[in-house]
Amino acid sequence: MKISFSLLPNETLQKEITEAFPDDSFYFSKGISEEFYESEVFVTYGEDLTPEHIENAAKLKWIMVMSAGLEKMPFQACRDKGIIVTNSKGVFRIPMAEYTLGVMLQHVKAAEQLRKNAAEGKWDRKVRMGELYGKTVLILGAGAIGGEIARLAKAFGMKTVGVNRSGRSVDYIDRITTMENHVKFMADADFVVSVLPSTPETKYLLSEFSLQKMKREAVFINIGRGDVVQEEILLKALEEKRFIHAYLDVFEKEPLPKDHPLWRMENVTVTPHLSGIT
Repeated sequence: MKISFSLLPNETLQKEITEAFPDDSFYFSKGISEEFYESEVFVTYGEDLTPEHIENAAKLKWIMVMSAGLEKMPFQACRDKGIIVTNSKGVFRIPMAEYTLGVMLQHVKAAEQLRKNAAEGKWDRKVRMGELYGKTVLILGAGAIGGEIARLAKAFGMKTVGVNRSGRSVDYIDRITTMENHVKFMADADFVVSVLPSTPETKYLLSEFSLQKMKREAVFINIGRGDVVQEEILLKALEEKRFIHAYLDVFEKEPLPKDHPLWRMENVTVTPHLSGIT
């Protein structure tokens, strides 16, 4: 079997996989190579394929997407040719949950202010310090990643509320609701965390009305997809200080342009879509 990659695992992983399957041929490259068109299996992050690629890959039977998000996949072309598509749902739950708890802890422990004070040699014991204990986290997208966030939050004595499509219960989440009811829980949340993928159901789920319901001292964390809230609405809410801070790892347009106002806002922390990297 011929298997091609449009991503480059490190050399150790390449060696492990080729030794584990000695009867198969593996081709690793950064981007789609010529070997793709003769491959039966293709491994990708899911952002590089077009319907034309699928049409011209005569032997392709299986596409393995090395991420949870599938919004850029040419599904119709895959269906037309009977190609199986699988993804890596839940594989990033540990790094993404740790990222989330990390920024929550940095926020309540005033890490940014302490770094600034240390750089200036400033001894200030009046810096406002808080704790996660007793606070409420609303997790939009209570699946594998959201459940791991809830598990870690529970270790800090937090209250957990989850939102998912079905309203099914999830371990470590105290209350669960469906997406259409998320607004009812926004006002009680100290942290609103979006882990939602990009689907027709989730796109622009967070409206101006939703954000207006947040506490002034609440924090918004987005590690799912940037289109859960329209950029203009998010900017307006931040400019009006509808909530105290936003930690944003994903955006409608990536990379985030250098001249984008989000880079310069004091109540925003931007990270370059790396919460799942490990």
